[in-house]
Amino acid sequence: MGAEILTVQNMGFRYAGTPVLRGISLRVEAASTVAVTGANGSGKSTLLHLLAGVEAPAEGSVRRRAGCRLALLPQRTSGIDALPLTVAECVRIGRFRPRRRLDRGDRIAVGAIMERLDLAHLARRRLRELSGGQRQRALVAQALVQVADVYVLDEPTVALDAASRRRVHDLLAERVRAGAAVVFASHDAADATLADRTVRLAGVQGCTVTDAPGERGGNGTTVVRPVTRAPRLRTGG
Repeated sequence: MGAEILTVQNMGFRYAGTPVLRGISLRVEAASTVAVTGANGSGKSTLLHLLAGVEAPAEGSVRRRAGCRLALLPQRTSGIDALPLTVAECVRIGRFRPRRRLDRGDRIAVGAIMERLDLAHLARRRLRELSGGQRQRALVAQALVQVADVYVLDEPTVALDAASRRRVHDLLAERVRAGAAVVFASHDAADATLADRTVRLAGVQGCTVTDAPGERGGNGTTVVRPVTRAPRLRTGG
């Protein structure tokens, strides 16, 4: 593994004053994969949003390496569904940059990722017309077409069939071999076994964070115990 890209120190987060996560410390290194697992409501999406800077911690810190480029695939994307976007337009959004027009290299990258994820024949279809799996592949393509140092992906293989899951796994492995870090949330134990490190969120009172060699070839396992919160509050994880 390489140098640290993200460093989390004694981080905590609250919803409406109610503690959700606390005392979390974690390192994300270049050329590595981190899986975030746990039951529904355990805080997976919240943790990813904190890593990506979508949410700010109530305590502690999340530090990103200077100049760090981050790509995020959120779990909830209802806003994009309201737009009359085609699949190709959705994927191209991943290449947009302020004050810069898309060039030939961008178009090649978009075409390549769409081929890899079996989307080329759907290029002119509207997102709202797609099946769940097709739509998910388009959103994954939008995230992975970006040139990033860290890919933060919330349930990237949800709703995908076995062939599409393999395509996504292959693409993630390529990003890691190229030096990027990948942090992804998943309910799937098979997905988690592909990671170099696992962060397991457990919804019990208190917080314990460890970083010790795991059972799989020295992989590290970080056990994070978020505080119990009122049932009406949901983290989206």
